[in-house]
Amino acid sequence: MTLRNRLAAYARLARMDKPIGTLLLLWPTLWGLWLAGQGQPDWRLIFIFCLGTFLMRSAGCVINDWADRDFDGHVERTKTRPLAAGTVQPREALYLAAGLAVLALLIALPLNTLALSLTIPAAFLAGSYPFTKRFFVLPQAYLGVAFSFGIPMTFAAQTGQIPNLAWLLVLANLLWTVAYDTVYAIVDKPDDLKIGIKTSAITFGQYDVAAVMLCHSAFIALMIIIGQLAHLGVIYQLGLFMASGLIVLQYRQIRSRDRMACFAAFLANNRVGMVIFAAIVLDYAWV
Repeated sequence: MTLRNRLAAYARLARMDKPIGTLLLLWPTLWGLWLAGQGQPDWRLIFIFCLGTFLMRSAGCVINDWADRDFDGHVERTKTRPLAAGTVQPREALYLAAGLAVLALLIALPLNTLALSLTIPAAFLAGSYPFTKRFFVLPQAYLGVAFSFGIPMTFAAQTGQIPNLAWLLVLANLLWTVAYDTVYAIVDKPDDLKIGIKTSAITFGQYDVAAVMLCHSAFIALMIIIGQLAHLGVIYQLGLFMASGLIVLQYRQIRSRDRMACFAAFLANNRVGMVIFAAIVLDYAWV
């Protein structure tokens, strides 16, 4: 394999060609930054958290594929991934994940002591999530915690403390993550049942779609409360109304449980996160 082909395989392993995961991780982090900075976050922190999010998501994808290397070959959607296909060896994957994690740590070094201390549990959550699918009936909830850990880090970095508002935002994002990742799990549900992987889509059974919409509804309700606590105004409320409309459209896609439609609905959550972020930014800018 040429160096160019090997680097391309590493990029695919780290999902650098599929930014949806980075975006779903980034939007809540940016919500946290803007709320913590009351509309005027430190621009150095924006750079650190954007780059750090990209690196840690990439490292998490590599560890996920390393952990699932004996399963991915039996799943239609994942059988061509570099580890499953044999184009990257397990040892190489571990080196790549370690390198990406070290780079993320180096990027985070300028943060204050409180924010920097949170990188340890954040890294643990990202690295341990893939293994929860072996024994935990709701691994999507664990992923929700991992995908939300950038939020307290942003408040810690911006203000030197983690207020209750930050933890409420963590809970809201956890519910949103469970919602969209359950939709993602519906895509793989037939294969996961065969190989014995545990997912929320399997645990919820025939109530999977109802559970998704319930989590989405609770997410929006918490975001309304967060807006009130942060003294956000009409623009933010309109943004949540638009996000709610996008979520209703997702219901039309997932109720049939068609694989392609569910995957499209999963991808559509990027727009939900983006709309809420734009609403926060514009609301602060309007004042």
